[in-house]
Amino acid sequence: MDLFEKCRQTTKATKMRQLGVYPYFHALGTRQSTEVIMEGKRRIMLGSNNYLGLTDNPEIVEAGIRAIEQYGTGCSGSRFLNGTLEMHIELEEELADFLHKDGALTFSTGFQSNLAIISAIVGQGDYVICDKENHASIYDACRLSYGTMLRYQHADMADLERQLQKVPEEAPRLIVTDGVFSMGGDIAKLPEICALAKKYDARVMVDDAHALGVIGIGGRGTASHFGLEDQVDIIMGTFSKSLASLGGYVAASAEVIEYIKHESRPFTFSASIPPSNCAVALAALRYLRKHPEIVQDLSNISHYARDCFRRRGIKIMKSSTPIIPIYTYETVNTLIRAHMAYEAGVYVNPVLPPACFEGEGLLRVSCIATLSRDLMDEAADILADVLMNDDIFNEQA
Repeated sequence: MDLFEKCRQTTKATKMRQLGVYPYFHALGTRQSTEVIMEGKRRIMLGSNNYLGLTDNPEIVEAGIRAIEQYGTGCSGSRFLNGTLEMHIELEEELADFLHKDGALTFSTGFQSNLAIISAIVGQGDYVICDKENHASIYDACRLSYGTMLRYQHADMADLERQLQKVPEEAPRLIVTDGVFSMGGDIAKLPEICALAKKYDARVMVDDAHALGVIGIGGRGTASHFGLEDQVDIIMGTFSKSLASLGGYVAASAEVIEYIKHESRPFTFSASIPPSNCAVALAALRYLRKHPEIVQDLSNISHYARDCFRRRGIKIMKSSTPIIPIYTYETVNTLIRAHMAYEAGVYVNPVLPPACFEGEGLLRVSCIATLSRDLMDEAADILADVLMNDDIFNEQA
């Protein structure tokens, strides 16, 4: 059989295109903001992870421009060799200080961050225990490691304890959880996780990709939100969301950072963050520290958005973060509603299997701190019309 035969077969993407509801790779013609031009038309952006709205902030943009003027466009090597800028070290020091950890290390992407951290820390004979709704990068990181992965049902602390009980008494173990789950928008049960970690002598790692700048004191994330910074051993996060850039980081004790720095293959063999990305992340971090009120702004517009949906009879999943999932259930229905919203001027992300179970499809709304109430009302009116209009659905179906 030809290796490429699978490439010729009918795929889910092919079927979506045949239905005229293919939801991916829509091209932006403007900066990422609350209103964008996408494929030539104005859209209200409710599908971005630009939580603090800093991607078009003049102060942040200028920092990136200055960095290119000073350092050029790239580093042309890994951090391990010629690719370390003074600014990389500056960013790591300020991240560590912000997150109240001894040290931090940066990576070229958020996905790579999890690969780099977990594959270095979890070795042969070790166990890593994961929430079933953890990000895909965590799962790939577990596969890349030589350890044994166990999974527990989402947010089910009794099942987490059952998995911990399976681990041989002498085996090292790491519990890994998203802080804010990217699809449902719910927050990890970190107090219970930390209590079980203490009971079973496990270490705790939190993926705060969707929590930095979103929850916690001054936007410091999940551990800060629960007052558990001293009980979370490893904090991972990204620059591509609240910090308006690209890349990721780990914050932990000095000995853990030193170990990852020298033993992580994804870190050692990857080029470092380009100057502009590093400068933007640093500027965004400093902006967040200077303007902690922006975290409350994000919370306020997120609460307003939930109220908007409820008042219009839109059924949403319970959450307290900027991620607001709207129930659409079946896959085809989800695709059609997302397409109609897009055509009507609102961009939202459809959540489809395998990101959810079949029959549990969602439209994933993500709020931005700089989103106005007027824009939110306009978007909610459009979504209500699309979601409540069965005639539209029947025409498309």
